[in-house]
Amino acid sequence: MKNLKEILSELSRGCVDILPEGELEKKLLIAKRENRPLRVKLGIDASGPYIHLGFTIPLRKLKKFQEFGHTAVLIFGDFTGKIGDPTGKNKTRPQLSDEEIKENLKNYKEQVFKILDPQKTEIRLNGEWSDKLSPQDIIKLSSKMTVARMLERDYFEQRYKNGVPISLHEFLYPLFQAYDSVAVKADIELGGTDQKFNLLLGREIQEEYGLPGQVVMTLPLLEGIDGTRKMSKSYDNYVGITESPTQIFGKLMSIPDNLITKYMLLTTDIPEDRIKEFEKEMKEGKNPKDYKVILAKTIVQMYYTKEESDRCEEEFKRIFKEKGLPDNIPLIKVSKEDKNVKITNFLKKYKLTESTSEASRIIKGRGLRINNVVIDDFNFQYTPQKGDIIQVGKKKFAKVD
Repeated sequence: MKNLKEILSELSRGCVDILPEGELEKKLLIAKRENRPLRVKLGIDASGPYIHLGFTIPLRKLKKFQEFGHTAVLIFGDFTGKIGDPTGKNKTRPQLSDEEIKENLKNYKEQVFKILDPQKTEIRLNGEWSDKLSPQDIIKLSSKMTVARMLERDYFEQRYKNGVPISLHEFLYPLFQAYDSVAVKADIELGGTDQKFNLLLGREIQEEYGLPGQVVMTLPLLEGIDGTRKMSKSYDNYVGITESPTQIFGKLMSIPDNLITKYMLLTTDIPEDRIKEFEKEMKEGKNPKDYKVILAKTIVQMYYTKEESDRCEEEFKRIFKEKGLPDNIPLIKVSKEDKNVKITNFLKKYKLTESTSEASRIIKGRGLRINNVVIDDFNFQYTPQKGDIIQVGKKKFAKVD
């Protein structure tokens, strides 16, 4: 059995903030003394039903709490999804219908248990309690927060200064999310660094309602495979956990070298001391590709099997070594403006195809690969990265310089 210091070390791995300082240790000691599991809350965005590696970061943290005997409480925002979280947006987010939310929940359930233990997981819809709040209850809740305090948040402040409309219902989003912590009696809440304000508000609102305040644990936002923006399906820079093993492996082999150890730390259980060794070895000149293989194999094995991870490695080697790339792949110097370029336009611009219609035909025939990942979407928005290998048809290759 692990001692408290070891447990704290594992639970804090990769965290940006654990607030208030020292409170997590106190919560763990209280839970042990009272012989009860801690209730660890994570809110799920109702707007996107697909889980990518970025969202596995808090899910894997929940799993770690479960391994130490605690309960994961997933809050699916059917009620707040109808409001729309304004976090990180400079305009009002679209509200979801009941049908969209129901379908998204179904898809989420099929994916989260690839990571979490169903026996130690509660999935709750915040409409259970929020739908029952009377106007008087909502006014009481709203009285806990001032408009001035809301406008301290960067994304509201910027919109206010720029004259971009802010609807009153958007101010309610963090309040209802905070009230979720009251309803489920959360001991701890997890979230990305962009949710820090909301999570701390949850602690304040709990105390306003006479409950012990939750511990807030924030986790980093993971950059996508383009290495620039946070991982998101809307940016098409994601690695989905339900994608095929070959797709997962190929996408991970394409990430920028400077993200290898961050991906290892946040999305795998590779020991931290080994990750530090890998970082040191790469600085000493070892090929980063070898460490990408370790990362890609680890993640494929996590969501599929060791056999699949071995197969993906062999297939990757076969394509890029045995069948192989030409000895001298032509280099293309791309413009700094080439970000989120429609792939058909990119291929024509750099003379990899004669026309956009030829590019479309090749894509339709599954003849386009970037870093061994088949691109089959004409509207794929491509942000080239140095070292990307582009294969057009069977014989035409190019490497981004």
